[in-house]
Amino acid sequence: MHIYRRPYETKTWQNRICPAETMVKKIHPNRKTSSGREETRSPYLTTEKDSFTIWMKSLVFNTNGCTVFDSKGNIIYRVDNYNSKSCREVYLMDLHGHVLFTVRRQKLGLYKTWEGHRSPSGTAESTTNLEYFRVKSNIFQVPSKGSSSSYRVITGSCRNDEQYIYKIITRGSSLGIEDICGRVVAEVKRKQSSKGLELGDDVLTMMVESQVDHCFIIGLVLTHSLINRKL
Repeated sequence: MHIYRRPYETKTWQNRICPAETMVKKIHPNRKTSSGREETRSPYLTTEKDSFTIWMKSLVFNTNGCTVFDSKGNIIYRVDNYNSKSCREVYLMDLHGHVLFTVRRQKLGLYKTWEGHRSPSGTAESTTNLEYFRVKSNIFQVPSKGSSSSYRVITGSCRNDEQYIYKIITRGSSLGIEDICGRVVAEVKRKQSSKGLELGDDVLTMMVESQVDHCFIIGLVLTHSLINRKL
C-alpha cells in the first residue's frame, strides 16, 4: 500500500537541506544571501527575458525531485519525491512548501495523459479545474538519445474551453516550448560554467521570454521529465 505524504506538512525538510548547499554554490557561485526581506513583483510573470537553473535533485537528503533557482540564485520552486521515482502524482511547490501545481498521470487507451492543475490555496487538496493543462504521450513511443519528439499541450478550464496553445519539442538534449504561433517561449539546455564546461546532465538552464508564466513553464518541464522517467 502506497501512502502519499502531504507536501505542505513536511516542514522538517528544512532541517535536512544544508549539505546540498555545497552543490548549490557550484550551480550559483555568485549567489548572494539577502539580509532582509525584499519586495517582490508578480512572482510568476516575467517582465523581460529571464534565466533559471533547474537542478534535477531534491534538497531533502537522499530523495528524488528537483530544485529551481532564479537568476539571482534564490530557490523559487522545488519538488520532493522522497524515495519514489516516476510517481503518478507530484507537487510543484514554492520554497516554503505551498503547492502551486499538482501533476497527475492517467492512462487512457494507448496514451498516458499527464494533467497539471493549479492549487490556488497552496494545498494538494485544493486542486481545481479552473486552470489546467494536459499532455498526452503514446505508451509505445520510446524516445532514444539524440532523437527529436513533440507533445501537444492542451489548456483549459471548468468552462470546457479547451484549446491547443503550446507544444513541447525536444531535439537531442535540448527542450523547447512553442506557442500556437510557433514562437519559442522557453528553452531548456544543459548548464555550462563560466569557463564553458557542462555541469552535468542533471543541471539545466532554462531561458524564458518576457510576459510568460514561468510557473506554468516549469510545470511543463516537469511533465516532460515525468514522461521520460527523469523525475
